[in-house]
Amino acid sequence: MGGAQSTSNGPTAHEKAVVDRLQNMRVEDDEYIEITDEKCGNILREWKPQGLELQTLESWQSSILEDPKNRLALTALGTENPRKVLISLPTKVADQHVFNIKIPFEGSPITNQRSSGRCWLFASTNVFRVALMKKYNLESFELSQAYLFFWDKLEKSNWFLEQIIDTAAEDLDGRLVQHLLGDIVSDGGQWDMVYNLVDKYGLVPQALYPDNWSAMNSGVLNSIVKTKLREFALKLRALCRREQGISAESLSDVKAKMMKEISLIMTLLLGPPPAPKDTFTWQYADKDGKTHELRTKPTAFAKDIASPEFRVTSSTIARMISLVHDPRHEPLTLLSVSRLGNIVGGRGVTYVNVDMATLKQACVRTLKAGLPIFFGSDVGKFSDTASGVMDLDLFNYDLGLNTSLVRGLSKAQRLRACESQMTHAMVLTAVHVDEKTGQPVRWRVQNSWGEAAGEKGWFVMSDAWMDEFVYQAVIDPKFVGKEVRDVLGQEPTVLPIWDPMGALA
Repeated sequence: MGGAQSTSNGPTAHEKAVVDRLQNMRVEDDEYIEITDEKCGNILREWKPQGLELQTLESWQSSILEDPKNRLALTALGTENPRKVLISLPTKVADQHVFNIKIPFEGSPITNQRSSGRCWLFASTNVFRVALMKKYNLESFELSQAYLFFWDKLEKSNWFLEQIIDTAAEDLDGRLVQHLLGDIVSDGGQWDMVYNLVDKYGLVPQALYPDNWSAMNSGVLNSIVKTKLREFALKLRALCRREQGISAESLSDVKAKMMKEISLIMTLLLGPPPAPKDTFTWQYADKDGKTHELRTKPTAFAKDIASPEFRVTSSTIARMISLVHDPRHEPLTLLSVSRLGNIVGGRGVTYVNVDMATLKQACVRTLKAGLPIFFGSDVGKFSDTASGVMDLDLFNYDLGLNTSLVRGLSKAQRLRACESQMTHAMVLTAVHVDEKTGQPVRWRVQNSWGEAAGEKGWFVMSDAWMDEFVYQAVIDPKFVGKEVRDVLGQEPTVLPIWDPMGALA
């Protein structure tokens, strides 16, 4: 898995036979229906719900199974993971780890978020660590993802209780409150949430607060915290909706007791983290074997992450912007999501919506400047973890199942139909640009799934895949034009919390 570059000696005789059978397993369309943007039209009023007739079902099955070629295809697809059967070896071979624009220092080691949804914390700390590794002359280094995870989970719990109080007058069974109660303290997050955490709590080396079992396997922790928070939510609603009312002071006391209990759970399951304002001592050896000792505070450690080649200060992080490509909305518009955040009083989540060409141009410029890029995508679509390939042509669905899973919907339609959204954050470190056209061909991706995934932890993404399934790239505004920077001065379009752009990577 992922150790060596994917190679192929060509399909075997058996593979050729399976492909031939699959090609003949076709169902002809009587009529092709083009999907366009929905418009209000005449509604069919005389339609009566129709069931599936047994005779029709039997006819469909017979027409498929009577062909011996289809029976062979059925065997191939029924005894193995269909994606493994339908994977395109030429596509895997074509997506090579060869890039003509690459940042000079990518950082190491490949990180591993294990069985948790902390990809955004891994991606952001993998961006931050590059300057630290140069500054301290380190061979390998990780910032503590668990440190940010602890404070994020605690802050999200408080954020949730504040939302419950704010929506106490809303119907409990209404869409808003039910959504809030559904995904309470997700492991996921967004760049603006990273900024909030680093600004308030700082950063510490992983050696001082490493992952424990609950950090690497967050399901149990989440289950316990969510159960308590839902209990607290109903109690707070009952207090807020009492006929005699409740004073702000009394409500604050009740909520404080609830948060103290959540803090107890978090501390016992994750361990007590370093205090943001207390001094820590970090002892380390540089890549030349020389030992050093640094005494500082988490907040001070995060203030100036700098080296002669790289400089990432708190102000640098503050001015970074999230470019997104959401084709449901006009380019050069500012988007935000209602009630999405982690720290009360912190910065809200905002996106600058641009076309895909602008987003990719900003990424190329950033990589040429030698800087890594935090980006968000729908990683589960047309990707293979073992090979680390993300490519629209990776699986032969057209060949094997006589249907297309790419051409049927546009990017905007996938968002509208709940077929796609941002699910995972990773880091871009290189791009291969066609020397004749100047257009990107493929991108190098640093993932956080360990070295067993992909090419020793590295993935390769085709440019066509990026067009369809990458939604966000976080960049310094100096790499975009004035017309993009000016969007930050707009009044944002506020999307509801259940909008796909409210998904946490």
